[in-house]
Amino acid sequence: MTTRKKTTSKTYKIAVIPGDGTGPEVIREGLKVLKAAAHGRFKLDLVTFNFGGEHYLKTGETLPDTAVGELKKFDAI
Repeated sequence: MTTRKKTTSKTYKIAVIPGDGTGPEVIREGLKVLKAAAHGRFKLDLVTFNFGGEHYLKTGETLPDTAVGELKKFDAI
């Protein structure tokens, strides 16, 4: 009996927004789970956005004007 190697054909584009407080720790662990689930089944294209309290303090804006348009291009946030 021969074993075929699974091919990964689908790529999911995911926006990652760690935020503040416990957000970064929660996102870090969640990404571990997501990567384990994807292993050999599908690909991940992860893009991190630094939208959170630090961004607001530096820029005075919660989200840049272009954020909603950018995030709509992703399969998930």
